[in-house]
Amino acid sequence: MTKISGKSLGEVHSSVETGKNSFWKKLFAFMGPAYLVSVGYMDPGNWATDIAGGSQFGYKLLWVLVMSNLMALLLQTLSARLGLVRGLDLAQASRATYPPVVNFINWVLAEIAIAACDLAEVIGMAIGLQLLFNIPLLAGVSITVADTLLILFLQKHGIRKMEAFILALVATIGVAFIAELYFAKPDGGELIKGLIPSIPNNNALYIAIGIIGATVMPHNLYLHSSLVQTRKIERTPAGIKEALKFNLIDTTIALNAALFVNAAILILAASAFFSTGRYGVAEIQDAFHLLENILGTHLAPILFAVALIAAGQSSTLTGTLSGQIVMEGYLNLRMQPWLRRLITRMIAIVPALLVIHFFGEEATGELLILSQVILSLQLGFAIIPLIHLTSDKRQMGIFANKLWIKIAAWLIATIIVILNGRLVIQTTEEWIASSENPVILYLTVIPLIAGAGILLLYITFSPLIKKAKVRDANSPDGNPDELDIVPLLKYNKIAITVDFSRSDSKAISNAFSQGGKKAEYVLIHIVETAGARMMDQEIDDFETVSDKINLEKYKVELSAKGYIIHTKLGFGNPKKSIPEIVNQTDCDLLVMGAHGHRAFKDILLGTTLDAVRHNVRVPVLIVK
Repeated sequence: MTKISGKSLGEVHSSVETGKNSFWKKLFAFMGPAYLVSVGYMDPGNWATDIAGGSQFGYKLLWVLVMSNLMALLLQTLSARLGLVRGLDLAQASRATYPPVVNFINWVLAEIAIAACDLAEVIGMAIGLQLLFNIPLLAGVSITVADTLLILFLQKHGIRKMEAFILALVATIGVAFIAELYFAKPDGGELIKGLIPSIPNNNALYIAIGIIGATVMPHNLYLHSSLVQTRKIERTPAGIKEALKFNLIDTTIALNAALFVNAAILILAASAFFSTGRYGVAEIQDAFHLLENILGTHLAPILFAVALIAAGQSSTLTGTLSGQIVMEGYLNLRMQPWLRRLITRMIAIVPALLVIHFFGEEATGELLILSQVILSLQLGFAIIPLIHLTSDKRQMGIFANKLWIKIAAWLIATIIVILNGRLVIQTTEEWIASSENPVILYLTVIPLIAGAGILLLYITFSPLIKKAKVRDANSPDGNPDELDIVPLLKYNKIAITVDFSRSDSKAISNAFSQGGKKAEYVLIHIVETAGARMMDQEIDDFETVSDKINLEKYKVELSAKGYIIHTKLGFGNPKKSIPEIVNQTDCDLLVMGAHGHRAFKDILLGTTLDAVRHNVRVPVLIVK
């Protein structure tokens, strides 16, 4: 982490230029990350659980939405706090705290959660296309692959463009449901009663857990802790405190907007279906077809479908970013964005296609609710590490969770774990009772449940029993080794790409053999995190700070040997950033290390060397 020292505290007043910007300008600059997060709280999976809850139980589960929103507000605030104070996202901080085996399992669980979320978005988008344009559901599911191109296009144009696009979609959803509520004319008295906690039966519990899973999504905790790092802040207590304040405002506004949408869906279902005796409406398609007859206007179903498509499209963008963050954070593995997006989307599309093919279109509603229950089951594995990490005074310093925040956070975690535990036990008992051969379940399902329980207990109590072993997280790209240099004079200004691995010694040695001590050398390193790909040089996350430190170590060491050293830190895609730096610095030679990637690894990690060679105006020396 970046330590908050006395020295940083002494620089507060001179480094935070608060006089030049008004409160509203600063607020506008900080607003954005929470809106990207909030779309996950109004995705098509929410629609399925909200419609089922409203049609079967009227307004009685409205309190679950309000409770879920309060839970989400606290948890997302903790997520933002982790990213701003430590400069690490939740996955990176977990990797630095827990053993590799635990981190690998947590990564698998996080990927399952993202796939379940993407499944809901795929089905929701396909249903929206079918309702508006009469496209078969199978074809609609296949069409959703195309949004892979949209996420790449938006990432290319920066985070602010993506935020604007998402905000436009959120506004579309909001306007549509304001109109829907006007048509529905809900019962105000019954609506108020719905805020009183009650669980009528076991089916209501299942739907309530689905609502919690659809509202408080585990992948959003990873996402928010990364997105807040796209804003440059002063790395001082005062600067961090100010950033926390503005992010709290951003989160409160965005999540309350999401609460309005979710409540509007449930209230619409209660007003249109429950009050008219149509208790069995749980499918989005059924709701669409009945709205015109019940509300008396043809605009109602059209607005409903438009909002559904907007919800699905906005949610799928943030799901992609979450996947990148989780993979990079837990595994330190970076994949080409288009390939990562395609894999995530295919994982969601395949089960959707299989269910539609074998069980028919009517099974999609149940699949949507199941996806949200799966999300809820993953919550404990993300929430509990988040609470531990943000409560650790060694790492968070003065920004560690206060006592009342810890109590509230652990209460939320306890409620979620107990509800999920009850659901798991109830479902397992039903499976065993209805199974012709329960031995198979005892040999498969029961061990999996036991394993998940043991892992949850470990994640919960290991930091309380002993101090978690904190591994070196200060250098995500590795610590530079001592260099062994053999110089020879040839060129005047030489660029060298470095990645803080053992191959750097060979690359720098070969460069020095070409220029000797009379030449100038430019050490180039590219920050390739998900945030860097979106924000370019505006990113100020933990890895960026770490890479600056490592470059400076190289500069000091080599300057002491008598070499003229400059450093350049690039951001985003190396294929683009490296040529830009080389051409801008007027170097007459580029030296790059080759790692020997071939075949599948070329597809997975990208062929940087070939792309760079074709975009620089100087000779390129490739060192193996």
